Amino acid sequence: MINKTNIKIEDKDPEEEKIFTSLRASKWGDFCGQERVKKSLQVAITAAKKRKESLEHVLFYGPPGLGKTTLSHLIALEMNVPIRVTSGPAIERSGDLASILTNLEPGTVLFIDEIHRLNKVVEEMLYPAMEDYCIDVVIGKGPSARTLRLDLPRFTIVGATTRIGLMSAPLRDRFGIVQRLNFYEPKELEIIIKNAAVKLKILMDVNTLKELSIRARGTPRIALKLLKRARDFAQNADKEKIDEEVLEEAFSLLEIDAMGLDDNDRRLLKSLIEKHGGGPVGIETMAATLSEDVGTIEEVLEPYLMQIGFLKRTPRGRMATEKAYNHLGVKAGTVEQQKLIK
Repeated sequence: MINKTNIKIEDKDPEEEKIFTSLRASKWGDFCGQERVKKSLQVAITAAKKRKESLEHVLFYGPPGLGKTTLSHLIALEMNVPIRVTSGPAIERSGDLASILTNLEPGTVLFIDEIHRLNKVVEEMLYPAMEDYCIDVVIGKGPSARTLRLDLPRFTIVGATTRIGLMSAPLRDRFGIVQRLNFYEPKELEIIIKNAAVKLKILMDVNTLKELSIRARGTPRIALKLLKRARDFAQNADKEKIDEEVLEEAFSLLEIDAMGLDDNDRRLLKSLIEKHGGGPVGIETMAATLSEDVGTIEEVLEPYLMQIGFLKRTPRGRMATEKAYNHLGVKAGTVEQQKLIK
């Protein structure tokens, strides 16, 4: 039976002139999910504030879209300090890093996204800055060159990466707090979507809220993206609420099925099953079959398929599981294959 109960959407900020500015959590209590990470950070933040010191350097890693950037802003908010935002590829030279570090205020949070992509020279310059809060600047060239040590105010680096394995051990070891962010449960995503709907000023019923959370692939960023697309469909249909009809139309056009798989996910599974007998098959072969980059398969397509048990990695290569066969409505071709997938 369809529950027709509406989730009341009220305007939390009547002075807000824009319909949509940012759907990110703006307060520590508004950040839903990642409870273990939040508790660990809260302990460290409280202790640092009692000591009147800057927080230890923090490293977040995990799949994209799980809240690494949001948490870095919330850390700065909790510590009551300013935040500077940059990324690994943006810091091309050691001089760029020196300019950033020497202009930091005491206690500042320096957020470095994609920190695994830092230039090697820049990374080595970061070591003394993180440990001793100083940098060595070379002045001049040739025999007349000399080194000048500049003291820095105490600050906190918050690094974020989707590929912690690409970070060098010396850099990784200089972070006092290292936390992995995991995929979200549908119930957690429901709260995130509901809060975002408040900011977007759109009504949703309980069933559409659940459907969105199930198809969001355990990722808040995807959940918010789907919500915004569903809002567009509702507005085009002159509806004040996202109902099941609107949601079905949106998912149909976006080619997202009941498990949150899009066309690229299904293409990978179908290629694996139809062209390679369900596996095992090497990642290079799969990349060639799909005409996709190996990195795209490993970082974009595989994590969620493995999370829901549709794909598994074995020493011999990738394999489709029994769940994948059932979802696509196909059967394993041979008795041997049926044994392998089980």
